[in-house]
Amino acid sequence: MTMTRFIIERQIEGAGNLTPADLAGIARTSNEAVASLGVPYTWVNSYVAGDKIYCVHEAEDAETILEHARRGGFPADLVTVVANEFGPHTAEQAAQQ
Repeated sequence: MTMTRFIIERQIEGAGNLTPADLAGIARTSNEAVASLGVPYTWVNSYVAGDKIYCVHEAEDAETILEHARRGGFPADLVTVVANEFGPHTAEQAAQQ
């Protein structure tokens, strides 16, 4: 099975004010939703910025991402396939080719 990487944008009023305990609770709920899916699924990480949480997840398809959100009670305002990834190391790799 091929896993696709997705970025999920979640609009959550006051997200930037969530406490470590709040985030731990969200993480527990997300982990439970992942376990309940019964299919390969990886939550890679999440970032809190202002009133949004951006999550990176891997799944077979966007429908599975949306099902995870539904089971966890999370918004999934935008689900986008990651087309490519790069970083500082990309410049070095290109120079070596």
